[in-house]
Amino acid sequence: MARDSSWRQLWSVGPGGDGPKGIARRLHPLDWVAGGLLALGLIAVVTGLLPTEPAAEQMRRVGPLVVFLGTVIVMAELTSRAQVFDVVAAWVARAGRGRYVLLFVLCVLFASLTTITLNLDTTAVLLTPVVLALAARVGIAAVPLAMTTVWLANTASLLLPVSNLTNLLAADRVALSPSGLAAVMWLPQLAAIGVTAACLWAFYWRRGRRGQDRYTPPAAPVAEDPVLLRICAVACAGFLLAILLADVPLWAASLTAMVVVVAAFAVRGRGRELRLSLVPWRLLVLVPGMFLVVETVNAHGLHELLEWALGSDNGFAGMVRSAAVGAGMSNVLNNLPAYVAGEAVVPAGNREQLLALLIGVNVGPLVTPWASLATLLWFERCRLHGTRIDMGRFLWTGLVLSATATLAAVCALWLVS
Repeated sequence: MARDSSWRQLWSVGPGGDGPKGIARRLHPLDWVAGGLLALGLIAVVTGLLPTEPAAEQMRRVGPLVVFLGTVIVMAELTSRAQVFDVVAAWVARAGRGRYVLLFVLCVLFASLTTITLNLDTTAVLLTPVVLALAARVGIAAVPLAMTTVWLANTASLLLPVSNLTNLLAADRVALSPSGLAAVMWLPQLAAIGVTAACLWAFYWRRGRRGQDRYTPPAAPVAEDPVLLRICAVACAGFLLAILLADVPLWAASLTAMVVVVAAFAVRGRGRELRLSLVPWRLLVLVPGMFLVVETVNAHGLHELLEWALGSDNGFAGMVRSAAVGAGMSNVLNNLPAYVAGEAVVPAGNREQLLALLIGVNVGPLVTPWASLATLLWFERCRLHGTRIDMGRFLWTGLVLSATATLAAVCALWLVS
């Protein structure tokens, strides 16, 4: 989670922060949402609204996901503190040689690679402040860079299970390994990134939108601790290779990589940075609570409504329909409950329909600020940086991209199915 996460207050002492009232004043609204969902889920189990057996099944399913989320985000946060992102971002700006077209291509590749390998929340939370700071340092307009990170945090999250929590759920349902999922989703992922790049250029990066014709490349980056930087970079690379080539369980690979990074910080004299506030408490509370609440709602009417909305067609028309419903539900509610609820309705043998639903909930949540957790976190990072996002423009450009990228990815899935 972000370094300034309000859950840090649970482990800090200071004026107003050492008692329950002080903690409550510092909790972010998202923290209250996460806690509220978990409380509602537990109340549903206690009161019998959600029977014990399906509740236990959901918790067995969510256990490995929670371990993965906690470890991979701690790893990504420490990797950021080791300046891996800063160095790569500076390298990208230098490699652009002052030319916006080349910088644009490199930024798209950088944001896509971060999302694919480290997950969309890493791009939203950790990469966004890096590129915004870089924009201020070299005189690049901030909004095009900001939109690049938030759009690709969502649309570049199709390829691997690690890229998005919804992918972990889908891979488990259709029994696909990381390499197996990549083999199916590589073309939809390319299509989604291609359409995103086209919309980014048309709406934010083209001449007249970005503010300048050229920029001044930054000085060569100098890491505070080159050894630590290399260890963290190697740990991230090893994590990716482990899940792709060895098909190691994601939770085991992320846990191992995190242990390596934590040990490196301890050995290199940076142990003071190893605090419990690194743990993404909000996510670890939100995910189980959301699963319980969605399962409860499913048991009391949502399931039947979604059966009607999604249908059971596993052909092209059914794929488009499922993706549209997933994208629409994501923008009305949130992409995670949209996928969990939709997955329960899709017939067991309809793999293509399920993957189309996955495309809808990954690529589609671009219109409303709450459509994905990554987008909510991105807005928070932009606000803290002082970057103003025009909501009207955000909504209508996001709607265009949501519709076109979702349709393009579904068509690509149909071609490879």
